[in-house]
Amino acid sequence: MIDAGAFAPLYKEVKRLLTASIAKGEWQAGAVLPSETRLAQRFSVSIGTLRKAIDEMVVERIVVRHQGRGTFVASHSANRLMFHFFHVVRRGDRAREVPETKTLAFRRARAEPAEAAMLHVAVGEPVYRVRNLLSLAGRPTILDDLVLPQALYPDLTEKIFTQRDNTIYHLYQSRYGINVLRASERLSAALAGADAAKLLGLKKGAPLLEISRVALSYHNAPVELRRSLVDTREHEYLSDFGGTGIVQ
Repeated sequence: MIDAGAFAPLYKEVKRLLTASIAKGEWQAGAVLPSETRLAQRFSVSIGTLRKAIDEMVVERIVVRHQGRGTFVASHSANRLMFHFFHVVRRGDRAREVPETKTLAFRRARAEPAEAAMLHVAVGEPVYRVRNLLSLAGRPTILDDLVLPQALYPDLTEKIFTQRDNTIYHLYQSRYGINVLRASERLSAALAGADAAKLLGLKKGAPLLEISRVALSYHNAPVELRRSLVDTREHEYLSDFGGTGIVQ
C-alpha cells in the first residue's frame, strides 16, 4: 500500500513497493511483470507515474524491457556478465574474454570486524570464504577472495558452488533469490605476496591491481565481499561497458 503521507515523490514509492515485491519473490528472475495498466490499478496511480517508476528500475537493472513482449525481472547470465559487469579486458584491442574459473578453497569461518561492518552482520557471524582463480586465454590473471554471509546462503556447499551451471551471481539469484544489481568498488595498487605471486605466475612483489568490492542487492543490501588481485601485464580495467564489478 502506498503511504499517502510519504515525503518521496509518488513514483519513488511505487518503485519501492514494486522492488519489495520482487525481492520477496512475487515475481521470479526472468518472469514478466503484469501489464502497466494492471500495475497502475494495483497502486492506484496513473500510467505516467507507473512508467516513471519502471523507467528508474530499468536504469538500475532491476527489470528489463523487451519491445513487444513486456517488462521482465532481470536475471543473471553469461551474456549479462560480459556486457554489464566484467571489466578486465585485454590491453591494446580491449577484447572481452570469458574467464575460466577454478575454485581453490571453500571453507566456513567467522566474520571479522571490518567484514561484519561491510556486510551489515554481527562480528563473529558465520560466513563462507571462497578463493577463486580466474584465467583469461588460458593464463591465470585474477585471484578472487570472496566472503559470503551464511545466513543468506544457508545450504551452500562446495559442491553446489563448484558444480553450478552458470555464473556465481546466477547461482545466488536462482537458488537463493538474491539478485546482485550493482557493486561498490575501491581500486588501489598492491604488491604480490608469495601466495598470489605463485598462483598468478609472478615474482613476489610484482605490481597488481587490487579491487575491493561490496556486491549490493535490492535496497542496497550487501550480499558479498570480494577482493580481486589482477595481473595487469596483459590486461587492464575498463569501466565503460555499463556495469560495475567483476562477476563470474
